[in-house]
Amino acid sequence: MTINIAKTVTERPTSQLPLYDAEDLTHGNGLAQIRLADQLYTLRITRAGKLILTK
Repeated sequence: MTINIAKTVTERPTSQLPLYDAEDLTHGNGLAQIRLADQLYTLRITRAGKLILTK
């Protein structure tokens, strides 16, 4: 079962790429899992406000 936890920000940059808010992806707790094919990654927002993506 797949649940869409991200909401797309309504304003997009001129490049028309999808834009997601990291706080929405992590539901405010600073961590989210992202799946790509059969690989699972962890997205983390640091205390300094940086993003880290690890396998």
